[in-house]
Amino acid sequence: MLDRLTRVDFTNLDKILFSQLKITKAQVIKYYIEIAPRMLPLLDKRPLVMTRFPEGIDKEGFYEKDAPLGTPPWVSTFKTYSESAKRELNMVVCQNLDTLVWLANLAAFEIHMTLSRVDAFDKPDLVFFDVDPEPPATYDNALETAMLLKERLDDLSLRSFIKTSGLKGLHVVVPIIEDYTFQQTRDFVHQTARLLAKDSETLVSEYSESKKLGTTFIDYRQNSHGRTLICPYSLRATQKATVSKPLEWDDVKKRLKPEMFTLFNTARIETNPWEDLFENRQRLEVK
Repeated sequence: MLDRLTRVDFTNLDKILFSQLKITKAQVIKYYIEIAPRMLPLLDKRPLVMTRFPEGIDKEGFYEKDAPLGTPPWVSTFKTYSESAKRELNMVVCQNLDTLVWLANLAAFEIHMTLSRVDAFDKPDLVFFDVDPEPPATYDNALETAMLLKERLDDLSLRSFIKTSGLKGLHVVVPIIEDYTFQQTRDFVHQTARLLAKDSETLVSEYSESKKLGTTFIDYRQNSHGRTLICPYSLRATQKATVSKPLEWDDVKKRLKPEMFTLFNTARIETNPWEDLFENRQRLEVK
């Protein structure tokens, strides 16, 4: 049945990728087909970094920034020079269902997207606040920090969007016009975190403090050229097959847990909180 839906030549569909729940590659592919109408518009024109788990999540996966050998000609790619790798990269750009299904067939089910698009790769159009609690800080602490962050952004007349990371944290983003540098967006996130940290004993804004027990770190460092954000609706390599799930701000309340959103139920949730994300590009007050 899957073969009728796509140009992808499937392999090892019965391969178990999530051992605890016996989730097969076929089930992963089915999930991405079902979620594609909500996911693909958010990936449009964005270079991707893949995390692949060909032997399942019990074995160590690997990052892949380049389109792998044997990439079909119908997969869009984007060439860019990487300062960190000191070489040119040929990155995958997911423009259609076939490409998304092809990624799933590669067991590249953790999909990370850049904060800028191919037609303005040096100009971010997303500002990213990574809210990361350090145990014994809990998910509730992350939720409280996210709400403080929303209040601060509201005060600046900036509309923000939130999602689970699918792991222990939360992601808050602000869509912006493509008129700023990565240094400006990085500084904006860092300065906002510093202001919030001044009034809190457990919220930290500096990487040097991020591993202090019981703190919640607002990480600004991903706001750099070529760095990425786990894609909305991407699966995560957890035994419960959690998903990085976009939320409504009204959903952000105590008792919310990342394992509430998984491969099994996310596609059935009818709401689409990030549907108008890129219809709300905003200006920042930065130097």
